Amino acid sequence: MTDDTHATTGTDCRLDAGATVGYEHTPDARPARIGDRATIRAGTIVYADVEIGDDFTTGHNALVRENTAIGDDVLVGTDVTIDGTTTVGSHVSLQTGVYVPTHTDIGSQVFIGPRAVLTNDPYPVRREHELVGPAIEDHVSIGANATLLPGVTVGRGSFVAAGAVVAEDVPPETLAVGVPARHEPLPDELTGENAI
Repeated sequence: MTDDTHATTGTDCRLDAGATVGYEHTPDARPARIGDRATIRAGTIVYADVEIGDDFTTGHNALVRENTAIGDDVLVGTDVTIDGTTTVGSHVSLQTGVYVPTHTDIGSQVFIGPRAVLTNDPYPVRREHELVGPAIEDHVSIGANATLLPGVTVGRGSFVAAGAVVAEDVPPETLAVGVPARHEPLPDELTGENAI
């Protein structure tokens, strides 16, 4: 369902019955804008105050909250949550169950594997603290079930191994592996740009 007063969609878009585009979270919300050729599956909710480029695809039950900007050719998989106030570049794949908190920046040509969790609060409910999510630069790959702690930067072309817990910045073209993640040289087979 598209709320015509709170959403506009481009040409050749497919919105399943049971999908909501333009969820009005405040009376003064700007309409959501979705580009051409979007496929938005049942159970997905896209808030007002969201801008999305062309060729956007979701799985089922995805959530994209307000003040989010998403580029072209982005997959937001089943049960993914983007909690708002976030930027996502173009040619990005967020696989099933990824959690993206507020105040996160994701570059272009990025792959984030199933159930990866990004965080933005270093002291949950213990102390007041400014929320700062991770910054993921272009051509980064993040494996399944990895966890990124608040404020870390994952440098261009880096690879975060499945299950790693990233507690400090990852330099460009580096492999982050383990708990807590240690940095290793990127193996030859993982060098280069993502082909998303």
